[in-house]
Amino acid sequence: MLKLELGSNRKRLRLMCLGAHSDDIEIGCAGTILEWFSSYLNVEVTWVVIGAAGTRADEAQRSANALLRGARRTKIVLRDFRDGHFPAQFTEIKEFFEELKASETPDVILTHRLEDRHQDHRHVAELTWQTWRDHLILEYEIPKFEGDLGQPNFFVPLSPRSGRRKVGHLMRHFGSQRSKGWFRPETFLGLMQLRAIECRAGSGFAEAFHVRKCMI
Repeated sequence: MLKLELGSNRKRLRLMCLGAHSDDIEIGCAGTILEWFSSYLNVEVTWVVIGAAGTRADEAQRSANALLRGARRTKIVLRDFRDGHFPAQFTEIKEFFEELKASETPDVILTHRLEDRHQDHRHVAELTWQTWRDHLILEYEIPKFEGDLGQPNFFVPLSPRSGRRKVGHLMRHFGSQRSKGWFRPETFLGLMQLRAIECRAGSGFAEAFHVRKCMI
């Protein structure tokens, strides 16, 4: 399969990562971010968690600090909009997105999927598309109770090291989630291995995204 590279060279890549909750970005695309750190000489990351408060904010900060050590430049933005009530805070969150738009010029935006059945996730995805019109937007996936995984059309093969580092990172940094039955290594390994089958990744690991518009 023909592989496409982001950008005209491998020297610089500017990412914006958007997550509704403290562990969303890590679950959805930590492997891809780690893989890109090894592929590009200069990766700049703006990391935004919209609903991080209290203990979850501390977890989000520590996790981002650890995961982004391979970046050339990082900007971590944590906000404390109320978990589970994003649609009711539409005006405030939209104003926040407009502030981000005015200050950041990413090459690639990683965000939630428009069809995500969690209302907070879906709200972030909708605002992403409303705010940025000239960017490549990759919508990541999160396994959960609602069972809304779809058929992605954009795949990033991962090295075994990146795949295992992702899982180890999640288990190490999100103690508040360990009581949830789905938050276990097998969940994340299984999804990466399934996506590897779908894109014929010889490593056995891949992450997948939904891309709605792409200009080549």
